[in-house]
Amino acid sequence: MLKRLKNNLQITHFVLLMSFLNLLFFHFPFYRFVLKNLDYKSLSGIIAIVSLIILMLVVNAFVFYLIFFLSRFVGKFLLVLFFILNAIAVYFIHTYNVIIDESMIGNVINTNYEEASSFFSIKMIVYIILLGVIPGIYIIKVKIINVTLKRFLITASLTLLFIAILAFANASHWLWIDKNSKQLGGLAMPWSYSVNTSLFYIHEHQKNKKEILLPNATIKDNEKSVVVLVIGESARRQNFSLYGYGKNTNPLLSQTQNVFHFDATSCATYTTAGVKCILEHTNTGDLYEILPNYLFRNNVEVIWKTTNWGEPPVHIENYQNKEALMLNCNGEGCNYDEVLLNGLQEQILASKKNKILIILHTSTSHGPTYSKKYPPQFETFKPVCNSVELGNCSQKELINAYDNTIVYTDYILHNVIENLKQLKEHNSAMLFVSDHGESLGEKNLYMHGLPLSIAPKEQYEVPFIVWLSDGSKQLKPKKILSQNHVFHSVLNFLSIQSPVYDEEMNIFE
Repeated sequence: MLKRLKNNLQITHFVLLMSFLNLLFFHFPFYRFVLKNLDYKSLSGIIAIVSLIILMLVVNAFVFYLIFFLSRFVGKFLLVLFFILNAIAVYFIHTYNVIIDESMIGNVINTNYEEASSFFSIKMIVYIILLGVIPGIYIIKVKIINVTLKRFLITASLTLLFIAILAFANASHWLWIDKNSKQLGGLAMPWSYSVNTSLFYIHEHQKNKKEILLPNATIKDNEKSVVVLVIGESARRQNFSLYGYGKNTNPLLSQTQNVFHFDATSCATYTTAGVKCILEHTNTGDLYEILPNYLFRNNVEVIWKTTNWGEPPVHIENYQNKEALMLNCNGEGCNYDEVLLNGLQEQILASKKNKILIILHTSTSHGPTYSKKYPPQFETFKPVCNSVELGNCSQKELINAYDNTIVYTDYILHNVIENLKQLKEHNSAMLFVSDHGESLGEKNLYMHGLPLSIAPKEQYEVPFIVWLSDGSKQLKPKKILSQNHVFHSVLNFLSIQSPVYDEEMNIFE
């Protein structure tokens, strides 16, 4: 039997052995993190840990199986490379307590020879020989017996079915995995450096990618006009009382004149795509010039203030992130999204241009820590969920915490409107659109990010709220809008003439 193991193995036995060795040699940091952050004494915790072990074994074996069936030469080369790189990665994790995430990959790639050579040690050589070279020699020498195409397809199909069943059986732990995805992904070998290296180069390419410029635009008049576009984060439509929600989550907006609301849907269920859709003239996979860049290039005053992230590249002079905003902000509200309001009216009045666009990118309803997203005085609905393990809270507590973020959003939007009301010389408008919605335990789903084709409505039905100053504009009797309506409506309000302007996508008469 030992001789058979040494000389030849069926492909299925070989990939299972390699997956087991990969787990044994290289995943101690991964499961140490899991044991530290999951309740391993509870039945739920035990099931999650056992499931992660089985899943790691099966997924790695499945990937190895696919590679070796296609080409044993390529498979051996990659597997030897994986074991050596795994050994190096685990050495650095054990020695320096690092995580092999995208930023770490960037550090590695940008390290020069002198700096890199300073990390070499006897201990590192021992890791590479014991965990990389010796297994690599066996991988090179062993004879692998392949299977027929029919057997391959049956095995692959059954394995995929097993993985899917195991994943859905642990749906209650998806939120925990999502919350800790950076750490888990940075400790799972060989995928930590494989995936993150790919992501690093993809993002580097995107940074260097030139956006497709839109045709030049023209400002048609000299009237003073200002639009404040507020981009919401994870704000789902059904929890706004303006839309008929049973709890009064919009106590201020519901009492404000000239406030209108429309049903709207998002282009995606995650921030980067949702924000991009709000800012572009049409929903596309290409990187066209987005609204702030376009207007800034065409002589409009553009100010971007954010406590969030995930927007496409913004090329304007006045871009302020949370750190910059907090420098000149005083009071408790500066720790929350109220910091976006600091100096808002003063910035508008200080502008020497007649056309102004201000974008406020909020983070108010981002989970899982909903109860940390608003000041204590806005905790209108109680009791609230204070745990990041949303599945451990009752749905009432979870929804209460989330609803309080909507109450705080209502307060922020009300303050934007009050600031704009003071600008007697300007025609003013406020538009509020969320990047996507949010699941709050419905169908045992939490937060967002499911593919749009299978996502529940809670993740893509978003609010589209508009306020207009007296005598500025009238609204068309539209009922359902998309995020792309923002681009064309802003152009219309600011009297910007452009070849890409689409009257059908404008909400104003």
